[in-house]
Amino acid sequence: MKRFFPLAAVAVLAVLFHLSIAFPARAANLLANPGFEAGSLSGWSCSSASAVSSPVRSGSYALAGAASSSDFAQCTQTVSVVPNTAYSLSAWVRGNYVYLGVTGGSNTWTPSAAAYTQLTVSFTTGASQTTAQIFVHGWYGQGTYYADDVSLDGPGGGNPGAPGAPGTPSVGTVTNSSIALSWGAASGTVTGYRVYEGSTVRATVTGTSTTISGLAACSSHSYSVAAYNDAGESAKTAEASGSTSGCTNSGLPKHALIGYLHASFANGSGYIRMADIPAAWDIINLSFGEPTSVTSGDIRFTRCPASECPNVESDSEFIAAIRAKQQQGKKVLISIGGQNGQVQLTSTAARDAFVSSVSAIIDRYGLDGLDIDFEGHSLYLNAGDTDFRNPTTPVIVNLIAALRSLKARYGASFVLTMAPETFFVQVGYQFYGGAGGGDNRTGSYLPVIHAMRNDLTVLHVQDYNSGPVMGLDNQYHNIGNADFHIAMTDMIKAGFSVASTGYTFPGLRQDQIAFGLPAATSAGNGYTPPAQVQEAVNCLVKGQSCGGYSLRGGTSSSFRGLMTWSINWDRYYNWEFQNSHEPFLNALP
Repeated sequence: MKRFFPLAAVAVLAVLFHLSIAFPARAANLLANPGFEAGSLSGWSCSSASAVSSPVRSGSYALAGAASSSDFAQCTQTVSVVPNTAYSLSAWVRGNYVYLGVTGGSNTWTPSAAAYTQLTVSFTTGASQTTAQIFVHGWYGQGTYYADDVSLDGPGGGNPGAPGAPGTPSVGTVTNSSIALSWGAASGTVTGYRVYEGSTVRATVTGTSTTISGLAACSSHSYSVAAYNDAGESAKTAEASGSTSGCTNSGLPKHALIGYLHASFANGSGYIRMADIPAAWDIINLSFGEPTSVTSGDIRFTRCPASECPNVESDSEFIAAIRAKQQQGKKVLISIGGQNGQVQLTSTAARDAFVSSVSAIIDRYGLDGLDIDFEGHSLYLNAGDTDFRNPTTPVIVNLIAALRSLKARYGASFVLTMAPETFFVQVGYQFYGGAGGGDNRTGSYLPVIHAMRNDLTVLHVQDYNSGPVMGLDNQYHNIGNADFHIAMTDMIKAGFSVASTGYTFPGLRQDQIAFGLPAATSAGNGYTPPAQVQEAVNCLVKGQSCGGYSLRGGTSSSFRGLMTWSINWDRYYNWEFQNSHEPFLNALP
């Protein structure tokens, strides 16, 4: 129901809102160690940076960031803020390229400064935003920059006299309908604790543990905790994610080998007949179903022509081989998209055509489900679409609706996998959509993954063809080694804050998580030697060989497995991927 006010009253209310909310009384600098006078980077999270005694603008120390070709030497600090409030961020900088801003929001920069020069940027927090991450960094290959006297001006979050924030909750025993939580006690006078799921209070208790019950089987949930007393409520903790048990058996082994099959082209690696694929492969993704046009939603799967694949089998032989694989317990899916298959479901007509045409492919070949491999410009976020939990961009909304329709049509046995690039998932930790003038595709898979999380069989992010990506340790990680796979996969398990939106993407169940990598050097950038791949898996599953990285999401004994591009390239290189990793996965607990 809408309420209407006289125009004069509306104008008065608007002025009051503008005065009392958008421009609050100023506060002291909210940043810890803003001038680096501790002689260290205390309070900051940095890569390739240090506190130096010269050159300084004031005091005895300043920040020096040594930007290199692979690291732009970023320092960040996260502070509590008040929603719907204007803030001013400034810093004095000199040297080479240097940027100042708020993650996921506004930023400013200068290419060079011989003497200290002040950069200033303003931003306004979102309606539910309680923290902001500010950053200063250089640029790749541009050399060292310096920063001093960084200031964030505005009111701090929290309430005077309220208790401090509790310790981040941890998940204990789970059942088909409940999740147990515990957390560290808050400082100050505490009356009790409120357990939140999003903005909804799920429990109010006086102790530091509780069990949330009445949950659906095989469902994922994320909880934060706040302490309260008569003066008010503390800031909420970071969210902890957990999932109830009682999931439908996917029919997959505990640890699976997943591969893409060039079914519609040869790609220089040669064609493999379905009947000739070794039994090691548990999920076979037929590549690719592609649209008749970018926005049609009409997906077609055309098998490789004999002119390109002289050993291609007939349709009847192909279907018979699929049935034989399925009788062995294997899953055969149609993969939609790929590098050249741009799919933009911009309308409900395209959505409906997608459902109809994909169903026709699944039915024709008797497939087990669908793999979403949308790349390029298939997914993006419109301006203002900042809540991944409630997306508004048509290409996102229509894809979610289409996947739900397909799941409803085929039921519990329907296998749904996704293969996004890191740009569309983990980069959402720093940037989401086009906020701050960035690329509006960053993080754009997150609303799709989140909406389908209880129906998703496996998410295998492509840990290749990627630039450096910041992990939960606020350090940049590079492709082609164990460290990258550990950090990127840990983000999916632990969950992460989505840029400066104020929302947290909850982690997935461990049985839903795999990671993808090239089968060989010719298959993509980021080839990782088998020993490094297995080092990463041992860290993720057993907590061993983590190379100093601390798992934020804990170990994952039910880690689903490894995906590769592609089965064809693996055959071309004498089955190195299969022969190395299939027995390794089978030997895991």
